[in-house]
Amino acid sequence: MTASKRGTAGRKTPGRKTAARPAKRGPAAIAPVNRRARALLLELLKIPGASGREEEIIGWIVERLLGAGAAGGDLHRDRAHLRSPYKGSAGNLALVLPGTAPGPRRMLSAHVDTVPLCEGARPIVAGDFIVPADKATALGADDRCGVAAVLQAALEILQQGLPHPPLTCLWTVQEEVGLQGARCCAAGMLGRPKLAFNFDGGSSEKLTIGATGGYRLDIRIEGIASHAGNAPEKGVSAVAIASLAVAQLQKKGWHGLIRKGRRRGTSNVGVIQGGQATNVVTPLVEIRAEARSHDPAFRRQIVAAIENEFQAAAGQVKNVDGRRGKVSIEGRLDYEAFLLDEDEPCVLMAEEAVRRDGGKPERAISNGGLDANWFHARGIPTVTLGCGQVNPHTAAERVCLPEFDRAVRVALWLAVGQAG
Repeated sequence: MTASKRGTAGRKTPGRKTAARPAKRGPAAIAPVNRRARALLLELLKIPGASGREEEIIGWIVERLLGAGAAGGDLHRDRAHLRSPYKGSAGNLALVLPGTAPGPRRMLSAHVDTVPLCEGARPIVAGDFIVPADKATALGADDRCGVAAVLQAALEILQQGLPHPPLTCLWTVQEEVGLQGARCCAAGMLGRPKLAFNFDGGSSEKLTIGATGGYRLDIRIEGIASHAGNAPEKGVSAVAIASLAVAQLQKKGWHGLIRKGRRRGTSNVGVIQGGQATNVVTPLVEIRAEARSHDPAFRRQIVAAIENEFQAAAGQVKNVDGRRGKVSIEGRLDYEAFLLDEDEPCVLMAEEAVRRDGGKPERAISNGGLDANWFHARGIPTVTLGCGQVNPHTAAERVCLPEFDRAVRVALWLAVGQAG
């Protein structure tokens, strides 16, 4: 059942990632792990790794794991990048350890890629925060904080010989471009986990138990070129078709935040490219758009509204000879919506871990996609935990260190469970 139908009673349901609040101090006995994790994070934030160019960061993680004593046979890499429409330089990386203590296999995951604004980031510590030294770049806290939390848990287990149930640590690629790493992941290399914990953005007390579904559209509008001064009437403007379609979507309530009765969703025409000169009636415009909803049926209705308006606009714009332009649309599902059960074991375990650290867990539902969407679709119930990231994807991005510290401790507790 979708999130929109089941409601969110008793849960916090943000429309966007909320600012992390400084966490209360955890047990003093595990402070050393936080010092090690902070140093690890500062190194990770310096390593480039935009979506599709993750080879360096994946290789760096492999070196750290091998240096900590991981066996080469426990490390697995897939070819998710070759199955992705964006291709790329590296696939997902998994550390798959047999258990040294009883219990179901659990998986900890985080995505290694960052948005382009993070290129050239230079992290510095400013009080209880890590911030970018250059105000023109983002930081990459989304999701190098998650990468650090999962990697530090693995390093502690390997270096200290901590007892643990069967454990998989997964670092995915291309999350920022439609969850391609999780979507194209070779599930067979994960060891069939029964509990899964994804570390991503927001407060360390936030547990995301559901997320919206997203659909992407590539729209191609073909008009007819003509001289805009001598014979504009002979042309068919692809820009005019696009403008008319978007205007109608906005007018009819199918663009932006969409409310139709009790149903909710969003759509956005995010990229419009076309035209080369002001004196030419534009013959070609290419558009990228998206539609989202927690209700799959309503999302399909949003997609249909977008397609209908673009086709209708193409029929309304014609030249002096009665010729019209043409619209072609290709769409694909980026990720399907999901909502975990109230008593899902991974959710209850994550809540226990946060409480043990002095926190107050808050269940949330995301209006954005997560790697957890695709893990859930493959039969792996996954709860997503925050790591202290604030203002992701902006030049104001920063890491709240007390929040990050809690995420590190929670990740380690989830990895070792009762055995630790």
